[in-house]
Amino acid sequence: MQAYVYKSRRKADTYVFLAARDDFARVPGPVRAQLGELAFVLEVALTPERRLAQSDPDVVRANLAAQGFHVQFPPGVPAAVRDDG
Repeated sequence: MQAYVYKSRRKADTYVFLAARDDFARVPGPVRAQLGELAFVLEVALTPERRLAQSDPDVVRANLAAQGFHVQFPPGVPAAVRDDG
C-alpha cells in the first residue's frame, strides 16, 4: 500500500498520511482546520515489513484502507487529544 505523507505547518511534529496523493477531501474539515497548511514530505510503501518511527504501521494501513487518511501526532500528546484515525 502506498501512502503520501504531509507535514502540518501549524502543528509541530504532526503528519497526515493519505491513501491517495493530495486527497485532502478525506480528512474531516475540523481536523484540516487544526492542522493548517500541509506540505508534502514523501511517498512511502507501507509493506508489512515497513517500520515507522512513531506510528504502528498496521494501524496506519488500517486507517488508510478504512478512511483514506491517518494523523500522526507527536509523542507525548495525551490519548484524549489524539485521533489516530
